[in-house]
Amino acid sequence: MPSSVWRYLVDGFHEKLVLVALVQTLVTHLFVHPAAANVLQEEFRAQRSLASRQISSRRDTRFLPIFTVYQWGQGLCSAASGEYGSCQPNNECVLRGGIPAGPCAGGYGTCCIFMASCGGVVRENGTYFVNPNHPDSTDGTGSCQLTILKMHPDICQVRLDFDHFSLNGPEIVNHICNTDQFLVSGGSPAPTICGSATGEHMYIDAGMGQSNPIILTVITSGPSFPRSWRVRISQIPCGAIAKADQGCLQYHTGVSGRVKSFNFDPLSGRQLSNQDYSICIRTERNFCSIQYTACPGAVPGNRSRTFTLSGNSNSVVQAMVGGGTQGSPNSCTNDWLMVPCAKIADRLPMASTCEDKICGGTFNAEVSSVERTVVSTIRPFRLAFHTDSIEAPTDVDNRGFCLDYVQQPCTSNK
Repeated sequence: MPSSVWRYLVDGFHEKLVLVALVQTLVTHLFVHPAAANVLQEEFRAQRSLASRQISSRRDTRFLPIFTVYQWGQGLCSAASGEYGSCQPNNECVLRGGIPAGPCAGGYGTCCIFMASCGGVVRENGTYFVNPNHPDSTDGTGSCQLTILKMHPDICQVRLDFDHFSLNGPEIVNHICNTDQFLVSGGSPAPTICGSATGEHMYIDAGMGQSNPIILTVITSGPSFPRSWRVRISQIPCGAIAKADQGCLQYHTGVSGRVKSFNFDPLSGRQLSNQDYSICIRTERNFCSIQYTACPGAVPGNRSRTFTLSGNSNSVVQAMVGGGTQGSPNSCTNDWLMVPCAKIADRLPMASTCEDKICGGTFNAEVSSVERTVVSTIRPFRLAFHTDSIEAPTDVDNRGFCLDYVQQPCTSNK
C-alpha cells in the first residue's frame, strides 16, 4: 500500500476515533449533570476544533500514535459519582496523583479526579480545592493556600465552582469578614467572602500567555466552627464560547435562572460588606430584554426578605431608587444593586420611569413597599452589586438579594 494512502487512512481513523470518543463523553456529561450542558457542549466544540487542527498539522507524519490528537488533561469528564475529573491515559492517573473514577474518551482513557489542599500547586483541569480532613470538616486558626498554574498558555480564565463552601460568617455589626476569609489573588479583582457560598461561582481573569499563578487562600480564626469547602477549578481557553465577558465575576447562561449575593439566606444570612462586582447573564439568541423577580420567601405568606440591602430589615422597608429619572441623587449611595434602566415590567414603556440603582428592603423600580417584577432592555444583561464597609446603626440584619430572571423574546416594537 502506498505510504500516502496509509497516512490518509490512519488520519481518517484517528479523526473519527477522537470525535466519537468526545461525543460519548459529552453524552455522559449531559445525563449525569444536565445543568452543565451548555458549558460541556462548548468544551466539546473547542476539543473538536483542537483535534482537527492537530490532525491537519500531522498530515505528513508517517505513523501516528493512537492518542496523538486527543489533548489529555484538557477535557472535563464525569464520574459515576457525579464528580468532574480530567480525562487521562489509563496508566497516568495514579502517577499524577489522581483518583481513577471510570472510563472516558470512549473507554480509552480514565476519568481522573484530582484533589488538592493546603500548600498544593495544581495545573490539572477540574481539580478540587478541599479543606484539610476532607470530607470531614476542619477547625482551628491558620491559612490554607492553593496555587493554580495554567495547563496551557492559551488559558484566559479560571472558573471556581463552590460545590460546597461553609466558613464562619461575618461579624454582626458591619458584616465584615473578620474571622474567616476566602481570597483570590494573582488574577482579576475578586471580593473577599465568608459564610456560605455553596452553589455559587467566580470567574477569574488569568491574563494572556504564561502569566503569574492564581492563588486561593482560606484564612480561619476565632471561635470553634466546622469549616469545610470543596471548590472545583476549571481552566477556560481564550477562544472558548464558555469564556465570560470582560469584567464579569459571575457569568450565567440560559433563558432563565437565579442570581444571589454571597452568603445570602432569607432567615440567617448576612449581607457581606465591601462587595463590588458584576453579575453577567449571556443574552440568548432572539431575546431582547430580561425580567427580574425577588425569589420566594422561606415561609409562604410571610414577607420574603429576599431583597434587603439597606435599612432595618426587621420591619418593612420600602424600595429606594437612585441614578435614574425619578430617583433621588442621595438615594442608594452606600449599598445598592444596579439594574440598568430598570422599569416596572407590566407597564407600557412610556408609562414607567427608568432607574439604575435599587436598594432598601423591597425589590421595585419605584419607591414602594410592594415587590414588583422589574424589566431591563439594556444589553448585554448585567447587574452590578456594591456594598460599603458600614452597616450600623441605620442598616440592620440585611440579607442581600436573591432574584429569579427570565429573558424575554424580541418583538417587532423593540
